[in-house]
Amino acid sequence: MEGLSPEFWPLVAVGFAAQLIDGALGMAYGVSASAFLASMGHPPAFVSATVHAAEVFTTGASGASHAWFKNLDRQIFLKLVLPGMAGGALGAWLLTTIDGEMLKPFVWAYLLCTGVLLLRRAWSRSEPGLARAPSHALGGIAGFLDAVGGGGWGTMTTPTLIARGVPPRYAIGTTNAAEFFVTLTISITFLFTFDWQRWDLVIALLGGGVIAAPFGAWVAKHVPPRAAITAVGLVVVGLSVHGLVRWAMG
Repeated sequence: MEGLSPEFWPLVAVGFAAQLIDGALGMAYGVSASAFLASMGHPPAFVSATVHAAEVFTTGASGASHAWFKNLDRQIFLKLVLPGMAGGALGAWLLTTIDGEMLKPFVWAYLLCTGVLLLRRAWSRSEPGLARAPSHALGGIAGFLDAVGGGGWGTMTTPTLIARGVPPRYAIGTTNAAEFFVTLTISITFLFTFDWQRWDLVIALLGGGVIAAPFGAWVAKHVPPRAAITAVGLVVVGLSVHGLVRWAMG
């Protein structure tokens, strides 16, 4: 197709893979897409801005669906969403004020830790480290790291809420509903602080995600959750280690 960026079709594939993972696990869209985008050599601010712009649409649809089916805990939602928005705005602003090359190793390290967290979640039943933290602290930390790393909100908040005893239905629904507002805040912050006009790449991620949606449901039904989470964790860890090695070698 003439006029399309050479990155368009690879990003359709990235969007497909990320949504396939998210559809199967209910999390990790941002982490997966960010790891792939960063591996292409894009700076942290560009990666986070692109992923969050695409996520505004996906999280909006997801949050509305959970609200319709009454999968929300309003008290937890309010404690998560406001600090999450504040943390997300701060993280997005930080990405646009610090040299991207200087931030790359820290972003790769964060994605590496997130990949390890996914592996730990797959094979350990112990309580997450933030399980006893107040909800407002959890929201602020998750929002900040989500913006800086390009994803990770669901990976941090959902298992933490479940570890506290919140029923999975409400933990997943509340996390998804709050994520829309956090993602929207991050995207608006980038809109006013970052010279970014690559809507074609957002469309590519969204297009791949739309195609993958029904396949994600199939994967969720047929692939054991532990196997799926392990696979995602290994991919994210592998990409992160590769990124750190490539950065260290200059």
